[in-house]
Amino acid sequence: MSLTTTATEGKAKVTRKNALVVAALTIGYLLLSYLLVGFKSDQLVLVGLANALYFATPITRKFITGFSIFIVFWVLYDYMKAFPNYWFNAVHIEDLYNAEKAVFGIRNAEGILSPNEFWQQHSNAFLDVMSGIFYLSWIPVPLAFAGFLFFWNRQQFVYFSLTFLLVNLLGFVVYYLYPAAPPWYVELHGFEFISKTPGNTAGLVRFDEFFGITVFHSLYAKGSNVFAAMPSLHSAYPLIVLYYALKNRLGVVAKVFFTIITVGIWFAAVYTSHHYVLDVLAGIVCASCGILLFNWLVAREGAVSRAIGRFVAAIR
Repeated sequence: MSLTTTATEGKAKVTRKNALVVAALTIGYLLLSYLLVGFKSDQLVLVGLANALYFATPITRKFITGFSIFIVFWVLYDYMKAFPNYWFNAVHIEDLYNAEKAVFGIRNAEGILSPNEFWQQHSNAFLDVMSGIFYLSWIPVPLAFAGFLFFWNRQQFVYFSLTFLLVNLLGFVVYYLYPAAPPWYVELHGFEFISKTPGNTAGLVRFDEFFGITVFHSLYAKGSNVFAAMPSLHSAYPLIVLYYALKNRLGVVAKVFFTIITVGIWFAAVYTSHHYVLDVLAGIVCASCGILLFNWLVAREGAVSRAIGRFVAAIR
């Protein structure tokens, strides 16, 4: 499919049945959200945008239908607040910290430091700014790439979006099986478990202070659970983008750009004390497993593959 849409694309009007389904989903989402996590203005923005795009034009209807995959991800992520993972399993704090130092520890005159502790002692303004820029891209880059694929190749758009969702689902499972505190938690609270600990900007506060803004403070105030550091899904997302950029044989500039973003986010995750190196590696493994699993499901040509095919046809 070319970057330009065809003149005959998407002429069908919204049926009464579809309009009722959208209305039911909208009301059901708002009610369930109110019961689980309480009312937030973000919820109205989401349903307002989704409804506007669905009813505006045929192409925007197909666009928001395709992007409903990302909406499912966001809703699930938001609902995690209602069911903290530390309700189900003990949070790993000291053992993860010690494992990080045992595998990746850096020796100096004071003893052995974790990589996070090392970078706290060797931070500088350039790395602060670059790490902030990389971390700000963790959602915009996948969404922008998905938007490009939507207009360039609908099948690859669906494949990318579903892989993104599958990787998140795998990560969420690990979050509940292995709750884990981030490095900044150890710095602030030691090895004592404190439930309902609020999110923290950690090293990213230096980015906010450098520019005199509160962008990361605002973002981390909305976090679903601070005890979800393993795996680092921040590290998984750019790897999915890079894989699909390579798979679709995009230009050298795109490949280099996504490679830099990927490595930059990996470094920033450790530099800002939001993740251990072990968390980053777990994120890489999670992304790789999700990609392999999705490719296997599509190659089987079973019920899943047929369902995906119907979804692709629905937004073409």
